[in-house]
Amino acid sequence: MKTRIRTTTLAALAALATLAATPARAEDTLKKIKDSASVTLGVRESSGALSYTLGDGKYVGYHVEICQRIVGALQKQLGLAKLDVKYQPVTSQNRIPLVQNGTVDLECGSTTNNLTRQKDVAFAVTTFVEEVRIAVKANAGIHAIDQLANRTVATTTGTTSVQTLRKHERATGVDFKEVFGKDHADSFLLLESGRADAFVMDGSLLAGLIAKSKNPADYKIVGEVLSVEPIAIMFRKDDPAFKKAVDDTLVAMMKSGDVAKLYDKWLMQPIPPTNSRVGLPMSENLKAALAAPNDKPMEAYAKK
Repeated sequence: MKTRIRTTTLAALAALATLAATPARAEDTLKKIKDSASVTLGVRESSGALSYTLGDGKYVGYHVEICQRIVGALQKQLGLAKLDVKYQPVTSQNRIPLVQNGTVDLECGSTTNNLTRQKDVAFAVTTFVEEVRIAVKANAGIHAIDQLANRTVATTTGTTSVQTLRKHERATGVDFKEVFGKDHADSFLLLESGRADAFVMDGSLLAGLIAKSKNPADYKIVGEVLSVEPIAIMFRKDDPAFKKAVDDTLVAMMKSGDVAKLYDKWLMQPIPPTNSRVGLPMSENLKAALAAPNDKPMEAYAKK
């Protein structure tokens, strides 16, 4: 009898361990939100004007406010008198696992939609189209990627810019040393402190970080566009009901002009905490994405 109890106990423990390691069932997202009367937004500490912190657990930005609008629509759809919004800081390295395992319901940062990531997560219709550029010190004398030969170039671990940088390194034959920041603020610090000669990243993030730096005039964005990338809200895959709820809200916001108004608010007007302007006019690619909503991956843009 003792042996049988022990075997049963071990089997139960094994089952619990397996359950704990299994990601939340994607098709239960709406039910999960309704049952808990709460939703968790994945946010970034320093993703330019798209998602950043003001401190004390407060997060703001273009994608954060878009997600807040989505939450309002979900609350109405689910018939909830109250929907508690929780904010979970994420990094480039952990954002996908935290979506997969159910910790984060909507990731509201600066994530590129590409075919590789679509194997693990799903994306809403595109709400930002990014152009990867180069930031340098204004007095560095660097104007293009071929001038980075034998120099140190920073980018952020876990981002698509890492692959973009290496692709251009191979294509141009320009050999440079790569250094990696743990997040975008850390990568910018590498440039600011002189430990890197350039910082390769999404143009909006570079512009936002420069605008919020101590001396914005000390930096400039230079060179050709290295990559065009659609940025979108991310959530668990294989959940058509949740994707429809999110996309329906976004498409309505695009048609009403609300998304364009939020873009102007966060990318063209003074923003907290310093009331500086990012000053990044909407690209033609983003105008096209808002006019004809779609969730095309980065690879579709590369074929243009």
